[in-house]
Amino acid sequence: MIRWMLRHVMAERGIWTGAALARLLLEKSDYRLSAPSISALINEQPKQVKAETLDALCTALACTPGDLWVFTPQVEAKEANQR
Repeated sequence: MIRWMLRHVMAERGIWTGAALARLLLEKSDYRLSAPSISALINEQPKQVKAETLDALCTALACTPGDLWVFTPQVEAKEANQR
């Protein structure tokens, strides 16, 4: 199972709103995303992310793709759900 951790990464950096993320993306990466796109990235597990969006997020948040995506093998995920 792959989990999208953007909200968690944002919280670790004191970024609590989509508007704050949008400002940071523009300031640090010179990258614009629409409010609906930012909302979707924050609130939903994306099915795909453009490489340039991932690059901008990593630059703006000073993180790596491995911070934004966390992999848990299916066996561990099932065991955790059974507890």
